[in-house]
Amino acid sequence: MEVTTPPAVSLSTLALRLRTLVLFRGAFSGPAGEQFWSLVDLMAQPTSGALPELLERFSLFQNALLGENAGAVGDAWQEHLLQRVLWDENIFSLTAEATDPAELPVSLLAQAAAELRTLRQAYGLSLHRLRALLIQRAGPLALELEDGWVLPTTDGPYVSAQATLAWRLATTAEWGELAPDLAAHFAANGCGDFARYTAFRWVTHPSAEGGLEPVPSPDAIRLQSLVAYESERELVLSNTVRFVLGAPGNNVLLYGDAGTGKSSLVKALVNEYAGQGLRIIEVSKEGLTDFPYIAKTVRGRRQRFILFVDDLSFEENETEYKALKALLEGGVQARPENLLIYATSNRRHLVREQFSDRSRPGDDEVHPHDTAQEKVSLAERFGIRVAFLSPEQPRYLAIVRAIASQEGIDLPDDELRRRALVWAQWQNGFSGRTARQFVNDLLGEQRERSAGLEGLCVGSEKSPPGYSRSPS
Repeated sequence: MEVTTPPAVSLSTLALRLRTLVLFRGAFSGPAGEQFWSLVDLMAQPTSGALPELLERFSLFQNALLGENAGAVGDAWQEHLLQRVLWDENIFSLTAEATDPAELPVSLLAQAAAELRTLRQAYGLSLHRLRALLIQRAGPLALELEDGWVLPTTDGPYVSAQATLAWRLATTAEWGELAPDLAAHFAANGCGDFARYTAFRWVTHPSAEGGLEPVPSPDAIRLQSLVAYESERELVLSNTVRFVLGAPGNNVLLYGDAGTGKSSLVKALVNEYAGQGLRIIEVSKEGLTDFPYIAKTVRGRRQRFILFVDDLSFEENETEYKALKALLEGGVQARPENLLIYATSNRRHLVREQFSDRSRPGDDEVHPHDTAQEKVSLAERFGIRVAFLSPEQPRYLAIVRAIASQEGIDLPDDELRRRALVWAQWQNGFSGRTARQFVNDLLGEQRERSAGLEGLCVGSEKSPPGYSRSPS
């Protein structure tokens, strides 16, 4: 990798320049950045009496970089700093995300350019370079220090939009000249955690507003992995595509039998269109009362968000459904235009109803019909409602065959059919989930055979009658 070298700068000058950062101070938040900052401060001081602390600080700095992902550069610190610059959420990146790059304030762009020059100097202090400086200070004492970990050069954690800019930063001496390119990057892809992650959980903390927690490793299911229910998926898919393209969309309720792929469809849609800016925020029904804070968090951001409520239902004494009704339609605070609600439920009517809700002689309530209608009307506030019903036997077997084919299961069709029916009889009945669990068992059986453990579980109480783990 050919890299041009910026003009030399003293450690004392760099330490002072780091303290003048206004926009990109967040690039040094977290253990690695804080340890680097402290290490530079310490190295800028006279060496007298500071050597033990200096060696310990360098060790702590390396420790903070453990587990860093490889990427465009290889050096653990340089890779870390590149990522922080590209993902940092600050007034520059937020303004660039929400503004046409041509209309970005000149003063803000100039400040960003100046700070990027300082960041380039910090980037130049690679682990290898820092170790060399320590050897100059400590002599033989520093020779036993491991050289800075050089990570293998890979595509790293970047998606393609970030990879190109990361490479340009890594190979350019003058980062200030790339300030307009960085602004354009934020305008196109957003910034902060919403640009870095695709899935989040809304966590409500006691006596606090709550907050978003990124999900670093979300379920990676894709649309092409889903089997059957094509007609049910089509309406939801069309609604999602239009929403991603910037058109208004409808809130969606997927209801019906368990194990039919309702939640999998929502997660697969997000994975399919994450590159176009679609994000998912999972929230519990109790967290729905935090909607004002959720709306504040996502309003005005470049991404499009699905607020996902899984397995939604309310008991008679639970009042959170009123918050959901206001959220869907009719609340004082408008729902952000970049946010839709997708919910799944095993119930068509989301609020449990009792026969006692109906008018009977002696009831104290003057208008009991109104109470019943309030509960029924919740589901009707979803613009799209799609039923997912348990498959009949032919559809169940078709799902089994499709999943088995995807997983490379090679069994005669009659054997696959017989064993799939026995599995469904002894497990959870006909459903997509049952089919998936059956194929998982077949995959485990293959692993047993490849490990030479075939037959160890045959005849155990866990094996249903007629379910032979070896072909008849």
